Amino acid sequence: MEAKRILIINGHPGKESLSRVLAEAYEEGAINSDHRVRRVHLHDLDFDPDHENDGYRNRKPLEPALEGFLRDIEWADHIMMTTPMWWGGMPAKLKGLFDRAFVPGRAFDPLVIEWGAPKPLLTGKSARVIVTSDTPSWAMRWLYRNAIFHVIRKQLFRFVGITPTRFTHLRMASHPKPGRVAKWQEQVRRLGSVAA
Repeated sequence: MEAKRILIINGHPGKESLSRVLAEAYEEGAINSDHRVRRVHLHDLDFDPDHENDGYRNRKPLEPALEGFLRDIEWADHIMMTTPMWWGGMPAKLKGLFDRAFVPGRAFDPLVIEWGAPKPLLTGKSARVIVTSDTPSWAMRWLYRNAIFHVIRKQLFRFVGITPTRFTHLRMASHPKPGRVAKWQEQVRRLGSVAA
């Protein structure tokens, strides 16, 4: 198996979290299989998550943390992101990270329209997203129509060229049964070993 350049994004805003545990397990599996790894913890990034007044028209300069994040995305062949699902979506700071970093000219080209959308600039990359929640799988599918998966896959990553995006949904995560976290770690470690 060919070694890949993998960017691991721990998308939980807290310093200690299940998302961090899973990100570290994935990293361990990837490194043990000789993949090259960079890891980003959302809580370490210092940036303003809000565009403020005019969005892209009067864009404020990217903070060093956002420039570094974009360079890591551009470097990677594969992106792995862990995130909790809060109120049906990503945590606000994680959403703000993409709001601010995925800007015209770096993530997409608004001057070139392909199939009715701006040309994506972050092509040639795949992704694995691990979502933790307390929502059972039947409710995620039938009540919420897998909304968070569609937003991340289609409106975020595919829009900028990151495809395919695959998901792992770990359910009942706030109060897991004894031994469940260790099983999740092993599952995620295996994914890291094959960069999937």
